[in-house]
Amino acid sequence: MAERKKVLISQPVHESGTAILKPDFEVRVAPDPSVETLLKEIEDADGLLVRTAPIPREAIFAAKKLRIVARHGVGVDNIDVKAATERGIPVAYTPNANALSVAEHVMAMMMALAKLLPRYDRATRQGNFEIRNSYRAVDLDGKTLGIVGMGRIGSLLAQKASRAFNMKILAYDPFLGAEKLAAMGVKPVKQLDVLLRESDFVSLHVPLTPETRGVIGARELGLMKPSAYLLNAARGGVVDEKALYDALSRQAIAGAGLDVFQEEPVPVTNPLLALENIIVTPHSAALTAECVVRMATGSAQAISDALKGKRPEFVVNPEVYAR
Repeated sequence: MAERKKVLISQPVHESGTAILKPDFEVRVAPDPSVETLLKEIEDADGLLVRTAPIPREAIFAAKKLRIVARHGVGVDNIDVKAATERGIPVAYTPNANALSVAEHVMAMMMALAKLLPRYDRATRQGNFEIRNSYRAVDLDGKTLGIVGMGRIGSLLAQKASRAFNMKILAYDPFLGAEKLAAMGVKPVKQLDVLLRESDFVSLHVPLTPETRGVIGARELGLMKPSAYLLNAARGGVVDEKALYDALSRQAIAGAGLDVFQEEPVPVTNPLLALENIIVTPHSAALTAECVVRMATGSAQAISDALKGKRPEFVVNPEVYAR
């Protein structure tokens, strides 16, 4: 009997994912997601299923039998894709799994910020019922939402905001032409600065790359309206947190909603957490009951396909198949 191929899972995933793998493969979950542990566990793995654990070059090359890396989600900035490509290893991901959940999360943040829900909740619990007469909450209807990055999440957010709240949508995406953006029912803008100046809400939906790191800094925040809000459910590194703290503490912008941070888990000493005009969540936009099933089954199926000689449906480095 042939030896069963081995699949290593860097962090626990929903059982629906392991249920796909266990009939055909030996499945083991790493005891912790550190690089040190990964280097010990990965040497004889044929497949690797990854959540947010870092997968550096040294791990890719330590895995002598590795044939597939599958990302439980969309962003692959935690994986050294270049190293995988050098070794001819496809890196699969699940782009259709989390768009709905992340778009809904951003909508919830936007509504909570506009209606001051966390602040009003705290005040009411503390007996400050008169906060109702501050008249600081605003309506979403007719406001302008600027979306940076019109991929699956950005385009779905545009649909929801436009249809549900009659919001005007500005879109900036240098990889999509004006005609394609206009066909999505949004108003394309050629310059990020224009979007920042004209938007009441700015939502970021770009991957973390050398080009996007720190794309929202002090200069960009200075272009926004004092009444505007910034939303980031992409990657923490695309926003300069020190500049954001300065803008929020001076009320240069009205508020922000962050699901991601430059350092995760976010330290409780992060000064942003002490501000009243910010809503924070623990990188949980995609972690709904339904979405974790979609990500687990999608990434597990990609591994199963690859180890059975099939090409996974979604691969970020398809050039490995051209060799």
